[in-house]
Amino acid sequence: MTTRGRFDEFIVDEAESQLRLDVFLAAKLSDRHSRAQLQKMIRSGGVLVEGKTVTPHYAVKAGERISVEKLERPRVDLPAEAIPIEILHEDEALIVVNKPAGMVVHPAHGNPNHTLVNALLFHVRNLSHEGDKVRPGIVHRLDKDTSGVMVVAKTDIAHSKLAKQFKDHSIERVYHAIVRGVIQHDEGVIEEPVGRAFLNRKKVIVKPSGGKDAVTYFKVKQRFSRGTLVEIRPQTGRTHQIRVHLAHLGHPVLGDTLYGIPFPSIQRQALHASFLGFEHPDHGKRVSFSSELPRDMKELLSFLETRP
Repeated sequence: MTTRGRFDEFIVDEAESQLRLDVFLAAKLSDRHSRAQLQKMIRSGGVLVEGKTVTPHYAVKAGERISVEKLERPRVDLPAEAIPIEILHEDEALIVVNKPAGMVVHPAHGNPNHTLVNALLFHVRNLSHEGDKVRPGIVHRLDKDTSGVMVVAKTDIAHSKLAKQFKDHSIERVYHAIVRGVIQHDEGVIEEPVGRAFLNRKKVIVKPSGGKDAVTYFKVKQRFSRGTLVEIRPQTGRTHQIRVHLAHLGHPVLGDTLYGIPFPSIQRQALHASFLGFEHPDHGKRVSFSSELPRDMKELLSFLETRP
């Protein structure tokens, strides 16, 4: 994507040729607009193909330039909510929390309240203002049903410095996942590009052509007859990267209903962000924070240990 004045622009590649225009844009702008909103924008002239207005069902062609008018987001007053959160560390620049499974990180369409941001606004006086107005302080995210360590910026300077570390892949992140089946290799690396699925914008898939580079290192920690406990070190931080890569390996995360199947002994994907290490934005020293496996994942391990 490139930006020209009040428009964001996309060039259609060969793999995207003949997609409906609204489907093409839904895959590109899923974090900003619903497909229905995009259809309305197309009909009202807010989307141009090679400088011309078209209909939502127009079939895009390779090489075409798609221009989308940028809409100013209205100011949002986010409510502070007295939601309990586990704070692992707090100082003048940042706050580190242990996010529980089931909590969305920031308000969005369909989840306006009861998010980590709403909880933080109750517990913390100030969060950084860089980025989206509905995501104050948010430098990185965990999926709703992924638990574990997150760092949140309290100042704009901290936000900028932390964001750069994530962009440069200098942040050290360790996850633990319990996956289906027995992984035979003791360790390995998954290097497969990923990107949004065209027809299901909630889903990410391996995309050898047109996907974003994604690298995930894994090491087996414990094997069971029906599952494996794995330590994960993602080098990149793509949406759903760990879940997609493990499913591609043939070992989806237990309880992950989007990329695998439900598992009766856990009500969410068995994925936990257990360690986060980075350079502190104020004093520059390396700091790290950790979180042990939550109860539901420990209970799942106990369940697997008792199964033949």
